[in-house]
Amino acid sequence: MRGTGLSRREAATSVGVHVTTSKEWDAGIRKTGDRRYYPDGRVVDYKQGVTTYNPVEGSSFMAPFPGLAALEKPISDRYLSLSEREQIRDLLAVDSSMRAIARALGRPVSTVSREIRRNTGPNGYQPYAAHRAAAKRRPRPKTSKLSCEGTLRKYVGAKLLLGWSPEQISNRLRKMLPDRLEFHVCAETIYQALYFQARGGLKREVATALRTGRTRRKPRTDPEKRTSRFRDPMINISERPAEIEDRAVPGHWEGDLITGTLNQSAIATLVERTTRFVMLVHLDGDHTAATVRDGLIKSMGGLPELLRGSLTWDQGAEMATHKAFSMATDMDVYFCDPASPWQRGSNENTNGLLRQYFPKGTDLGVHGPEELERVARLLNGRPRKTLGWDTPTERLRELLLAA
Repeated sequence: MRGTGLSRREAATSVGVHVTTSKEWDAGIRKTGDRRYYPDGRVVDYKQGVTTYNPVEGSSFMAPFPGLAALEKPISDRYLSLSEREQIRDLLAVDSSMRAIARALGRPVSTVSREIRRNTGPNGYQPYAAHRAAAKRRPRPKTSKLSCEGTLRKYVGAKLLLGWSPEQISNRLRKMLPDRLEFHVCAETIYQALYFQARGGLKREVATALRTGRTRRKPRTDPEKRTSRFRDPMINISERPAEIEDRAVPGHWEGDLITGTLNQSAIATLVERTTRFVMLVHLDGDHTAATVRDGLIKSMGGLPELLRGSLTWDQGAEMATHKAFSMATDMDVYFCDPASPWQRGSNENTNGLLRQYFPKGTDLGVHGPEELERVARLLNGRPRKTLGWDTPTERLRELLLAA
């Protein structure tokens, strides 16, 4: 279905699975019971709270070994890589000394001697066998500090119930008891005690412990790997010209929606960056991409060319048809980074002022175009400190007369 052009959500709905499941399928992740199997060989058991690896195919030894992709991928400069272990084998074959091998690798002599001592078998030093053995030893599973009853567990539980975050608890313990290492616990240990039963002891408190109230971890996507929300390519705010950034040239706008009860109604807000002039766009009935597009085209299309420079918006779904808006108005649309409202500072400030007239939790659909025009006139008639106590209307009038 994805191959025929359907979106992930549409395909997931058609086969009756959750969209999260479809994302895991796309990533090559398979789930059986409480376990998830990853393409690189990892096996994550969420019930037990441990991560292991698939056995090496064809091996009679069934201990958990990493898959080939995980085996060859360098983990950190701290650890010897597979290529370094191959180099050790080659240098040993020509009777190089430990110091010579260490110089060739750029490693301490102790690292080389320990590696050879640990991983030399009946057939001599074999790099692949050594690498697998090192990967097997690396997890070093141990009992969590919070898995047993005691003073530390009681303290952590009590502070969680007071609304403290795991990070606050961890750092507070280090500050109060700098020399008592047995009471030092990192924030990740507390999170695992809450989320993973086998690492736990704090499961009973999870419903009220964290401020979010979540009982499971929320997966996060690397912003660099984030999939574009729109079919048409977005122009990121980082590509916005400097003349827009420093407000030197008029005609560049910031926009957003303010929404009413349960996001059922909305008003589009527009602020000109140089003059702080405000326009409010009436959205009749809904705030879908098509409705927002038509409302913006109607409002911006009537402006003189001097005031039709660009529009900066967040990555809300209401701007899915931004390409059609650009073609109709000859205005570029720049998109802010996710969760970065400060990149539209003038608009965010204006939205806060508008809540005096359109309070949160109310139905914004009851306000018609005439009411929106009245509120816009009130805001545009207020003197602004940033404008030297001029009003946005006065600044806009000067701009148009000068043109």
